[in-house]
Amino acid sequence: MARALRLAERGLATTQPNPRVGCVIAHGDEVVGEGWHERAGEPHAEVFALRAAAERARGATAYVTLEPCAHFGRTPPCADALIAAGVARVVAACADPNPKVDGGGFARLRAAGIAVEVGLLAEAARELNRGFFARLERGRPWLRVKQALSLDGRTALANGASQWISGTAARADVQRWRARSSAILTGSGTVLADDPRLTVRLAEGTAFVPPLRVVLDRTLRTPRGARVLDPGAPTLILHAPDAVRPAHFGDVEYRPIELRDGRLDLDAVLRLLAARGVNEVQVEAGPTLCGALADAGLVDEWLLYISPIFLGDRARPLLALPPLDALAQARRLRVIDRRAVGDDWRLLLRE
Repeated sequence: MARALRLAERGLATTQPNPRVGCVIAHGDEVVGEGWHERAGEPHAEVFALRAAAERARGATAYVTLEPCAHFGRTPPCADALIAAGVARVVAACADPNPKVDGGGFARLRAAGIAVEVGLLAEAARELNRGFFARLERGRPWLRVKQALSLDGRTALANGASQWISGTAARADVQRWRARSSAILTGSGTVLADDPRLTVRLAEGTAFVPPLRVVLDRTLRTPRGARVLDPGAPTLILHAPDAVRPAHFGDVEYRPIELRDGRLDLDAVLRLLAARGVNEVQVEAGPTLCGALADAGLVDEWLLYISPIFLGDRARPLLALPPLDALAQARRLRVIDRRAVGDDWRLLLRE
């Protein structure tokens, strides 16, 4: 199963909106076939593993990181393929929360006389697909906030200048996190201040699905010529219901979102993205939007790059949050991962 999980990771940036899945087929300790889901719309992990095993799949055990599907989508059911190949036993890390599957794959396998075991390395399998599980189980994507900051917790100078706080290695690392994301979310303030592209820039030949660029722009003030409107990746502009769409948006998609307390309803934003099949959202924005997401309890994890510089107390803060009356009110985060990236430190934090 550990090998199947490593195989599944190869689809980290290519399977959106599908989950990342790996499969290993073995007779005892001898592996006879393996595969992973490479791209949405193409064969699933089990199919590749069965092709590699050929006749040796008969009587074997299939280790798969997610319940085999039991419905016809863009590909036939994997449960049927396992049955037809004569597999004797299926060991799955966890069930598929997709209502079209959700136990149906296991039921079909058992009805065919195949032994089924569930739960091996389940936590690791869920972690690999945390966005997929978040979208299907709670109706909104996994949301990660990425920020670069100084040692004194500042993200930009008082005049808004922030390029570049982090070093070259950290900025390259961010591209890999973008590549695994289904969408990159920002606000119109960041578009006006930094004119970001919000595209994935990796080595030539690296496979990935371009993340959807999402701009929260209540009054549709994104200017003509903004790089986020370039055709390098799809763009979605979310705005207030009464905003008037300017002609320079061209073919960019735009949708109205209801307001809450004079701002776009952030929960509604995330539910709209979930309905579009978005699993993981990476937020790259300023302290106002990041603070609002944190205050609403919508942030699942923080990806912070801490640079060994000081910007001073007049520089812009990490988050715009309501003041606290006591330290006991402070939100404590867990350190999931910490490592040096060039001259910077990268922290991955969760509640």
